[in-house]
Amino acid sequence: MALHAVENVEEALGVTRAFLTPVTVRRWLKLAVVVFFVGGGVSFPTTQFSTSAPTGEVSPGEIPSGLPVELLTLAAAVVAVGLLLLGLFGLVGAVMEFVLIESLRTGEVSLRRHWRRRWRQGIRLFGFRVAIGLPMLALFGGWVALLAVPVLTGRDPARSATAFLVGIPVLALISAGYALVSGFTTAFVVPLMIQSDSGVVAAWRRLWPSVRAAWKQYLAYVAVAFLLTVATGVVVSIAVALVAFALLVPVLVAVAIVHATVSVTSPLGLALLVPLAVLFGVALLVVGTLSQVPVVTYLRYYALLVLGDIEESFDILADGRPSTEDR
Repeated sequence: MALHAVENVEEALGVTRAFLTPVTVRRWLKLAVVVFFVGGGVSFPTTQFSTSAPTGEVSPGEIPSGLPVELLTLAAAVVAVGLLLLGLFGLVGAVMEFVLIESLRTGEVSLRRHWRRRWRQGIRLFGFRVAIGLPMLALFGGWVALLAVPVLTGRDPARSATAFLVGIPVLALISAGYALVSGFTTAFVVPLMIQSDSGVVAAWRRLWPSVRAAWKQYLAYVAVAFLLTVATGVVVSIAVALVAFALLVPVLVAVAIVHATVSVTSPLGLALLVPLAVLFGVALLVVGTLSQVPVVTYLRYYALLVLGDIEESFDILADGRPSTEDR
């Protein structure tokens, strides 16, 4: 039995090359915007507060940690704003999933037109991701709390530690299931939603019989797609690191010049170096996002080709596939 996941590795390269060439700045910048939300991620640094234990007796209503109410209120506000921004990012990213697939399907990258046509389905996808993500987050939080709560409250953590260790394989198994559902939703369900103009659940109902009937094909896709993701990630990381090093050299020269003339800690030195640091960070962000454009394009085309070969009626590229000499 031929495995479509193996057959389409090279074919996806040809289709990706046909889609991305000839290289035009405007087209790549629009794709970079899409990839920033679809292929990128947002991480928030953790902040640790170091406080000494309060002296004397703790009166009723007083916070035992000694943190002032104003600081806790500010921290809660920061967390709320962070969650709001993260939610907005996820919502835009969900809509951009459809913008990307529509661009690959039609060969035309149009942010506004594809957004206007698919934003409602993007909201449904966002809701589905939240619906499966929150229970997973709650499960992980409960698992961590098995150790955190006894330690913070001063109780014996031995009994909870046993449950914590037992929960590791259980959490790993559930996490693998979550990753499969989430990955299949992005790679296969979104294209089916576009094809039938339906919701997430309806598209999953179409996909599930195919997964059960051709489970070996889908399992092969999972394995090959994982290897391709790792390989392309390593290549992109090396390329971005080389570019970052090239950009860092003039920045270090500028820092040395400022240090030798006006000192880097002086107001004038900071006024010169802070914009330079911001410009360096923006340059790295742009370079990193642009480098992800061919990777994300290739991986999504690969998934679409595999899906269409497993189930011919699922091939959304049949009429809109870019021509390539490799086919």
